Amino acid sequence: MQQHSVVRICPFLLLALCIFASEDFDWTKNKMGSFQYGTFPSGFSWGAGSSAYQTEGAWDKDGKGKSIWDVFSHKRGKIHLNDTGDCSCEGYHKIKDDIALMKDMKLNHYLFSISWPRILPSGIKNDYINEKGIEHYDNLINMLLENRITPIVTLYHWDLPQVLEEKYGGWQNASMVNFFNDFANLCFERFGNRVKYWITFNNPWSVAVEGYETGEHAPGLKMRGTGAYNAAHNIIKAHAKVWHTYDAQWRNKQKGMVGISLSADWGEPVDITNQRDIEAAERYVQFYLGWFATPLFHGDYPQIMKDYIGRKSAQQGLSSSRLPTFSPHEKSYVRGTCDFLGISHFTTRYITQKNFPSNHANSYFTDRDLAELVDPQWPDPGSEWLYSVPWGFRRLLSFVKTQYGDPVIYVTGNGVSEKMMCTELCDDWRMQYLRDYINEMLKAVKDGVNVKGYTAWSLLDKFEWDEGYSERFGLYYVDFGSKNKPRYPKASVQYYKRIISSNGFPNQREIESWKRKALETCTSSNQLLAADPLISHMEMVTEIVVPTVCTLCILLSAVFLMFLLRTRI
Repeated sequence: MQQHSVVRICPFLLLALCIFASEDFDWTKNKMGSFQYGTFPSGFSWGAGSSAYQTEGAWDKDGKGKSIWDVFSHKRGKIHLNDTGDCSCEGYHKIKDDIALMKDMKLNHYLFSISWPRILPSGIKNDYINEKGIEHYDNLINMLLENRITPIVTLYHWDLPQVLEEKYGGWQNASMVNFFNDFANLCFERFGNRVKYWITFNNPWSVAVEGYETGEHAPGLKMRGTGAYNAAHNIIKAHAKVWHTYDAQWRNKQKGMVGISLSADWGEPVDITNQRDIEAAERYVQFYLGWFATPLFHGDYPQIMKDYIGRKSAQQGLSSSRLPTFSPHEKSYVRGTCDFLGISHFTTRYITQKNFPSNHANSYFTDRDLAELVDPQWPDPGSEWLYSVPWGFRRLLSFVKTQYGDPVIYVTGNGVSEKMMCTELCDDWRMQYLRDYINEMLKAVKDGVNVKGYTAWSLLDKFEWDEGYSERFGLYYVDFGSKNKPRYPKASVQYYKRIISSNGFPNQREIESWKRKALETCTSSNQLLAADPLISHMEMVTEIVVPTVCTLCILLSAVFLMFLLRTRI
């Protein structure tokens, strides 16, 4: 998930939008209407998600090799409070417990990732296959199916084997295409008789930009102006090769599907009278979502990316564009390699034109010639980059439908974090977020967008990359201060459970009762958490105490301060 600076703007900018000529997408129709009651089509799939490095722990157990995140997080100063994913939720040892949570919620699917170095410690199939790693995912997949939960499996959620980074330079090197294909082919061979939904990459935007441009994420390289583009180029070709491998060798036998999960914020123009701002909004979306989606659906990068990066490269005296090119063969090879498109979406930005001179340092961000802005009235309960702007979700889904030929869409991640000193299991802001965003998705479905499933992000609180454990996205609270990492349901568990059982929002009276009932259950959960032995948590007090304890501490501090002031007087 991305983090870069934005500027706040005033509420008066929430005006009608104007026309921009983006093929079939109509920028004038932003339907910020009222809440819509109704249900999703029969067979709509509801789920929750996770990733290997964020939840498994067991970083060096049972023959697992090191990943780039194992190495990166062990370097002091890279992660908030120097946290690591070494133990995380201990999900590697708690499969049965976590599937029981999913079953209680009546989830239709569970989206998780396979750790490449857990199966291939060196990253290379011909070196060594770790059968203990294979056994772990066998057990997870089998237990999910026994509980009638469909596994949706991500092959790459950022944990590249460290050996491949050290020896080859990771995703900067085209050799990753074949290494990744070998890994994927092994997964198809071992798990494909039971797994029917495969995702090659989760959020390759972050892999490329934050791993090789800003250095905020592993492997932490700052190759500004080139690193992100080169990494993305190899990732796109790796995805295409894996799709072709499945299509040629496994599809007829296994009857599965291969897609990709792309993360995308929505971008809206700021000034409705300024054509350049409107164009900047489209540029924002094309540099974000289109960067990966357009090659897979149309065979090449968005024209606006090629124009802008090519022009800036020439102005900087370079003989060729910093954006790599696809050969004619590669264009036809990558085109049409998505059986479904995964969309991960969390927030929206207002976009305005901002020119960066050609002598400015090379950067993906300056190549776009735009600035990102937010409305100060947008709710922002957790991550500094995540504002609740539900209407942007419908806009994004409509854009995908028109730009990419009405693809099958699975929402592969949508949710909100909290970042607070005191633990709050009564997460009314998350219930509101789920209500509003899922309702915008319902409107998109009614508009004709082909959305087949929704994945709440995430099932559990977990390691949040460079933010460590300071932000919590989970429906279930995880007590990281306890050795056993117990899980406690937040109110949003019950709320989401009711959305699932109703397949949407049947009527006003019923959904108004959901929040009230959910808050009743979280009160008892708070009491359970408070009843845990307090002594074992004293060193982690800011992470795990419940609101009643927090409030008491604040009151006692205030009384003590008043006493000191009076004695001095």
